[in-house]
Amino acid sequence: MKKHIPNTITCCNLISGCVATVFALYGVPEMALLFIILGAVFDFFDGMTARVLGVSSPIGKELDSLADDVTFGVAPASILFSFLGSVDYPSFLEEWRTVIPFFAFIISAFSALRLAKFNLDTRQTTSFIGLPTPANALFWGSLIEGFGAQMMYSLYTLPLLLIGIVVSSWLLVAEIPMFALKFKHWGFKGNEIKYGFVIFSAIALISGITYGIITDNIKFCYAPFSVIILAYIAVSIATQKK
Repeated sequence: MKKHIPNTITCCNLISGCVATVFALYGVPEMALLFIILGAVFDFFDGMTARVLGVSSPIGKELDSLADDVTFGVAPASILFSFLGSVDYPSFLEEWRTVIPFFAFIISAFSALRLAKFNLDTRQTTSFIGLPTPANALFWGSLIEGFGAQMMYSLYTLPLLLIGIVVSSWLLVAEIPMFALKFKHWGFKGNEIKYGFVIFSAIALISGITYGIITDNIKFCYAPFSVIILAYIAVSIATQKK
């Protein structure tokens, strides 16, 4: 019986991604983001459960990648798809409004490629090579939910989003080392970057949530997540070993 527990949790991740995709396509990004986060929780616990129970299997590994691509690839791409259909377009691109949003699904393809590479890459046991798919999904979901109202009517939004899709897709498969919050020991020496990032993230979250509550703008409470992911990418690139 216990051998089925991790795969059951993985299926919960997959279902969360499916629900997130439906909410995204119906134009409810806040619920889509919540189910992406829920999927991330399941994704964390399925691997932990498999290790604790000692029941890791090739099927579980393949199922995990499938679930991750739905939750962290298709779902955030669907959020972008829906948002790209609503933003202002320059007059010369207006006739392409029904076509351009499909560009968002490039993220799904590159997320699948990133996950396939991860399964075969033995270098990624204590850190990552390329942007992890959950981080990419959290960035896009929180960006749209947190800043969507401000971005909706700007003519800069469309080109910036299209450029962002290309850049984030590249980051998913780029040969760029990115640190993981995995601690071999709890001492500060050797963990300066990780502890610094955790402290920065906590400050950003508390500040964003506080501002959102004070200004009665609950959507802004999600905004710090996108800032945290950008900081994660910047710090990873800046601290690469030459």
